[in-house]
Amino acid sequence: MSMLRPGIVLLLLLTLLTGGVYPLVTTLLGQWWFADKTAGSLIYQHDALRGSRLIGQDFTRPGYFQGRPSASAETPYNPEASGGSNLAASNPELDKRVAARVAALRAANPNASPAVPVDLVTASASSLDYGISPEAANWQIPRVAAARNLSAESIARLVEAHTTTPLVGFIGKPVVNVLELNLALDANKD
Repeated sequence: MSMLRPGIVLLLLLTLLTGGVYPLVTTLLGQWWFADKTAGSLIYQHDALRGSRLIGQDFTRPGYFQGRPSASAETPYNPEASGGSNLAASNPELDKRVAARVAALRAANPNASPAVPVDLVTASASSLDYGISPEAANWQIPRVAAARNLSAESIARLVEAHTTTPLVGFIGKPVVNVLELNLALDANKD
């Protein structure tokens, strides 16, 4: 038994450190340094919760930019049922869904280019993407401008203002946060 004692004490000590102290310290430091992010990156407007910077929302009205399609369970952008469609690229059902989305987008955006950006017709692995590419946002400008009776140039300036680029260019791509852009459209007085 005396030979087992150091092993048992070390096991208990490391369990306490790695299973208790370390997670507690990293959680407290994270809440201190990144309070907004650890609280869900929530966006409030006039004391009303409008959404999260990190979870997409379903915008369907013509005066709003639309995000990537969501393949989550019964309702789009359901964070409790996050997941992709799990359809392989060779699956004919995926081809049908993409073709239907392309047709719907072309019908809703008759003044846009016939080449629909891929991120507007394919769901992500999480189905909760908050952002789209600048190309996908720019593709929607004619519809949004017409629905809001604003100039395409003023909408393009808003898109550019809400495009974030990665700190180091080769680590990511520019992205437009759809919720923040739509909130800016609502606040726009042009």
